Amino acid sequence: MKIEQIFLNRHTKNPRLKFKSFEFGPELIIVFGVKEIIDEFSLHLLLREIFPSALLIGCTSAGQILNTDVSDDSVVVTLLKFNDTVVQGCMVRINDKDDSFSAGKYISSKLKDENLRHLLVLSEGLNINGTELVKGLQNILPKKISVSGGMAADGNRFEHTFVMLNDHYDSNIIAAVGFYGNKLKVGCGSFGGWEPFGPERLVTRSVGNVVYEFDSRPALELYKNYLGDYAKGLPATGLLFPLSIKDNDKDTSIVRTIVAVNESTNSLVFAGEVPEHSIVRLMKTNSEKLIEGAGKAVKNCYSKSPAAPFEFALVVSCIGRKLVLKQQVEEEIETLKKSLGNSTVISGFYSYGEIAPVKYCDNSELQNQTLSLTLLSEN
Repeated sequence: MKIEQIFLNRHTKNPRLKFKSFEFGPELIIVFGVKEIIDEFSLHLLLREIFPSALLIGCTSAGQILNTDVSDDSVVVTLLKFNDTVVQGCMVRINDKDDSFSAGKYISSKLKDENLRHLLVLSEGLNINGTELVKGLQNILPKKISVSGGMAADGNRFEHTFVMLNDHYDSNIIAAVGFYGNKLKVGCGSFGGWEPFGPERLVTRSVGNVVYEFDSRPALELYKNYLGDYAKGLPATGLLFPLSIKDNDKDTSIVRTIVAVNESTNSLVFAGEVPEHSIVRLMKTNSEKLIEGAGKAVKNCYSKSPAAPFEFALVVSCIGRKLVLKQQVEEEIETLKKSLGNSTVISGFYSYGEIAPVKYCDNSELQNQTLSLTLLSEN
């Protein structure tokens, strides 16, 4: 596997020359960055012109990761050429979040094949029910096929997110890449590092990923009471206080992050489902726990350490972690790098939701407030 990376920002002059200098023709190009710079360079059109045979996928984000560097006002482009692996892309437009399950099922049906090894998905980040999307993605796939990815972001603005696949670049898109071939090794896992605080609450009224009432009280009102001065910055500041949902069947919990608020209905919109009658608690964390969690995420990607390091690591980390870590945000990625080894190339973005299993053998779920990993190698 050959891997090259390009960093672009507002000061980059003639990005065409940067890409023209490559000595190999990539088969897969992954783009993460801010819309303003993608638009300034007409980047998806430029990449399609220079590398017409490559599969192009990407999305807008809340921060970009290039090895151990984290940047905001930038774009990171990763170009990959495989030895034995074949890639194929698929996309679907989603006009209503109620279509999330069917959209996921459509993508899986188009990419399903006996040689499919892994499915990487980048989704619209706001007009989506991520829980239903992941259920749809896994609906017809054998359990041995791993699924990972994340939901596009728009910094801390929560206004519009964009996804690209080849010639398409727009909002309300879900795009996916299927990886085919027996030589490809894949590891997937995630870790959070958040802990619940305050009393348990009963979700007394919700529909899908919209919560109207906790303990028969307006959901937005309760959140504002807990957040105090932070309430002025909703929905962005809600990332600092996600919601833990108890799963009685598994004796575990999942985490959900606010992506929007509705003042007129006093409701909260989360990245994934918050079932009615579920038991929830607010959560908080600190920088130390998040940084330690990066190493634990690597361990969750496989049952035992591989004989050789993985060649490529795709990181999808939640914007909420970035807001908590602030100036220490690169320490999380440095911890990750130490666990992976110096030879592993890292690329990634900060998201509104992560698609990954907790551990390598689990089904994937929509995660919030995690650092999730997809590890690839042909060694």
